[in-house]
Amino acid sequence: METKTNAPRPSRRSLAGLDWFIFFLADVQTGFGPFVSVYLTAAQWTQQDIGFVLSVTGFISLIGRMPGGAIVDAARSERNAAAIAVVGIALSALILAAWPAFAPVLIATILSSSANCVLAPAIGAISLGLVGHAMIGPRLGRNARFASLGTGFAAAGMGACGYFFSSRSVFVVTALLLVPTLIALSQIRAGEVDPVRAHSGVTPVDRPDVGLLRLALSLPLLAFAACNALFQLANAAMLPLMGSIMTMRSANWATVLIAACIIVPQLVVAALSPWIGRQADRWGRRPLLLLGFAALPVRCLLFAYVSDPILVVFEQILDGISAAVLGVLVPLVIADIARDTGRFNLAQGAVGTAVGVGASVSTTFAGYVSDHYGSQTAFLDLAAVATFGFLFVLVAMPETRPR
Repeated sequence: METKTNAPRPSRRSLAGLDWFIFFLADVQTGFGPFVSVYLTAAQWTQQDIGFVLSVTGFISLIGRMPGGAIVDAARSERNAAAIAVVGIALSALILAAWPAFAPVLIATILSSSANCVLAPAIGAISLGLVGHAMIGPRLGRNARFASLGTGFAAAGMGACGYFFSSRSVFVVTALLLVPTLIALSQIRAGEVDPVRAHSGVTPVDRPDVGLLRLALSLPLLAFAACNALFQLANAAMLPLMGSIMTMRSANWATVLIAACIIVPQLVVAALSPWIGRQADRWGRRPLLLLGFAALPVRCLLFAYVSDPILVVFEQILDGISAAVLGVLVPLVIADIARDTGRFNLAQGAVGTAVGVGASVSTTFAGYVSDHYGSQTAFLDLAAVATFGFLFVLVAMPETRPR
């Protein structure tokens, strides 16, 4: 347990380094969002093929999140693990830019997805190792703010590159962002990332299987993983599908519109995330989770019936609300559940696996329905799944805030 005498005291340099690492990492990861759909659609790929490639991304997340968390738990340096993963993402961006054929694109998506399986738990571990459990809520709110600012900045820049040059230039910019990302990571002092806190705040024990068993039998963790799987099943395909619709209607403006659809929710996330981090300690986790899940079915219905590009951009405000809530609450709830197990990063991987299940099924499912029954039917089906996800949180998800 943290007390006043052993409370962590990270330096401003390390905290600022984490801020900017998350900012530039979000820049790097933005290139592998909806811009992939725009790029492949412009290269004359079918929606079913695009859906398959995006599903591979989800499938790698499915099988790789738990091993990724275990790697971070076993790594001597969370910083080094994060650095290797960033290099992998940059390399995959170069492959996409150089050769948009099926096999190279598939290899690039596998490499990028594998790297992300390590990055998510590594960021959580570095954050917890720097500030400890007592301050992890506000820290995660700050993480989400810098991630959203980075994503918005990158989306604006990449959208401009796609409009003035080509959609291929997006992936060249993604690869170049490797340099500032690694520089920011190097500013985090290794000695200030406490390895005990980073793995959930307990001293390693002689029987590491005890913490693993506690997690495996944790009903709150299983319920939370199921909630996130349902959310991603409804959410993952929405913007890529809308991006493809916009590309078919106006190829010249597609990257600009997608950039706007990314920027708007990121502004909402940047504004709300610190507040959510603070309120999660005051109100509890469950009320905020319900808010984030409630915004998704409304957004699905709006996408089904309102397709005007300008209105679609404004509809993304709802995406920002959901993203702000989940960006803070997912690692925070996991930290609550995994406390004193020594398996924080593995627990992140377990929930990440559930996210991968939902995301991988979502893109293939939505692509198939869209090709055979139309995009409106696809959005309505996603709305039904989102509604069920909200009801599942309401019924099955307990409050995890420590007393």
